[in-house]
Amino acid sequence: MPPGPLFRAERCSEPWSLVMGENTKIEWCDHTFNPWIGCQKVSPGCDNCYAEAMMDHRYKKVQWGAHGERKRTSEQNWKKPIQWNVQARTFKKENGHRPRVFCASLADVFDNQVDSSWRKDLFAVIQRCDALDWLVLTKRPENIEKMLPSDWHYGYSNVWLGTTAEDQTRFDSRWKRLKKVPAVIRFISYEPALGPVRLPTNGLLPDWLISGGESGAGARTLRPHWVRDVIADCRRLDVAPFHKQWGSYDNNPLVVEKGMTAREARVVDAEGKGGGLVDGKLVREFPGRN
Repeated sequence: MPPGPLFRAERCSEPWSLVMGENTKIEWCDHTFNPWIGCQKVSPGCDNCYAEAMMDHRYKKVQWGAHGERKRTSEQNWKKPIQWNVQARTFKKENGHRPRVFCASLADVFDNQVDSSWRKDLFAVIQRCDALDWLVLTKRPENIEKMLPSDWHYGYSNVWLGTTAEDQTRFDSRWKRLKKVPAVIRFISYEPALGPVRLPTNGLLPDWLISGGESGAGARTLRPHWVRDVIADCRRLDVAPFHKQWGSYDNNPLVVEKGMTAREARVVDAEGKGGGLVDGKLVREFPGRN
């Protein structure tokens, strides 16, 4: 869709370190790649959007929202995946898996306010960089089918498609759409977890489920039993579970259930923001692909 009167799609020449994503601290991927930046809030999970807080409020790089901007990142940034692809064989030898690229952490690939030519360019890079696994996460699964390239067919072998689901309502509506789209891996990002989510006992299931609590100022509550319950569902239904973080020590079971102070809990559990252990163990599995 070409840029319309309600927003501006602009090119950006600045090689910001936050955008370029040479490496990342996100536990479930190795790199982040942002072909453009800018987005719009679509559901309660977006209320405390970290990307908006950084790129709009803090760095003043792009205006968020329906009447805001989508800025294409620099040509230098677009060359990064090509470099990672060249290095992929060495990376796998050293790390035991193909490099995983989260696309896009500061935008949404299936945002309908993005110039369609940019998305065409992105999928061309994805095809070229076939030694990378591309983790494409969206809050707009209703747009996926109409925005995929014409040669998608049964899915690109190196693209994992995911959607966020912060509660049962969002899971039910978004998974219903995502499961209809062919992909080698389909996944759910239950982050920020704002309510319980249970997996259906019949029908097609995601291959992978990431859970995590909200972090930062104004972070909302995550109940420990929500995470335990959905991990139990994953175990029973052969879905790979990955618990990223509790978000805040106020959510951590060591504090909520064991009565520790946040400082005491941090000593025992320093995995991720707010800790990440589930009953003393890290639960960080990936779907069956290396």
